Amino acid sequence: MSQSDHHVHLADGVDHQVAMVMDLNKCVGCQTCTVACKTNWTQGGGREYMYWNNVETKPGEGYPRNWEESGGGYESREQAHDSAHGNRREGTIPPQKDYGRAWEFNHEQVMYNGSDEPLRPVDNDPEWGPNWDEDKGAGEFPNSYYFYLPRICNHCTHPSCVEACPRKAIYKRQEDGIVLVDQDRCRGYRYCVEGCPYKKVYYNAVKKTSEKCIFCYPRIEGEGPDGEVRPPSCAADCPPQLRVVGFLDDEEGPIHKLVNEWQVALRLHPEYRTEPNVYYIPPFAPPQHSDDGETLDIDRIPRTYLENLFGDDVHDALDTIERERDKVRRGGSSELMDLLTTTNPAQQYRLEVFEDE
Repeated sequence: MSQSDHHVHLADGVDHQVAMVMDLNKCVGCQTCTVACKTNWTQGGGREYMYWNNVETKPGEGYPRNWEESGGGYESREQAHDSAHGNRREGTIPPQKDYGRAWEFNHEQVMYNGSDEPLRPVDNDPEWGPNWDEDKGAGEFPNSYYFYLPRICNHCTHPSCVEACPRKAIYKRQEDGIVLVDQDRCRGYRYCVEGCPYKKVYYNAVKKTSEKCIFCYPRIEGEGPDGEVRPPSCAADCPPQLRVVGFLDDEEGPIHKLVNEWQVALRLHPEYRTEPNVYYIPPFAPPQHSDDGETLDIDRIPRTYLENLFGDDVHDALDTIERERDKVRRGGSSELMDLLTTTNPAQQYRLEVFEDE
């Protein structure tokens, strides 16, 4: 189903679907979201290599390395011969070296012993790690380019990890569609890791179970120390506030407006056909320049590359955003620009709308 045909489609047995939109034009690659998630959820106990939230540079190999080539998800529409979901695509389990291992750094010497040496891993000659290719990008001077891509579990409408699990240990919650792993049922077979095309399920070799992003559900249930409903840590702690959190089926909320009305929030690799519920506002960049500094009418980030990431509808999305930006530049108003530039938490995080049901 193309983005332009998209309507509110919830998984069977799910009352409402929580979702997130990330504006890639705001991400500065600071990794605050990564640190917030790591601090809350994946410190120690076999989770050292896990980043439930990561921010990778695109173009780039990502985390785990070359995850886009690892298979999983579902057959394409052409392979399935109709619009229904086909069989699951065969996937692979990335080797540990493609995740990178946790490094030890010389914190003691630099921070407490007065050493003048730079902060660096104490491992000898590391060859790969999360975000190894940060800021590398593609292209040649003066038209090189890159952008940052934050990633969490997509809490898909049709999660292939759920279908892959022979013990039904992975499931979607009825109340909000969050995908969770039942740690009592899981036996660590790792079919879920193989089945997820985004490689956002991780194997804990200490516990012998799979683990993944839980969309910070205790926070959105108000189970924190102050008893207030809060968005996931990655969203709340983000300095440029690039994430919008709410429900896909809340027709008055920003998620519904960006995804279904304005159709500028797009799924990452829609061809995997899991129907992610994490969406992205595609990135803009200045046009290319000649060697003499003259502005050229050529996109710095090739539309073909963005199409590879977000599908054919990226063209319409970028054109819509540019049209609305021009309207504001000329002194007009735009609901879309208001949605994308708001700093009002009540508009960014609309999580209590269905509480009275």
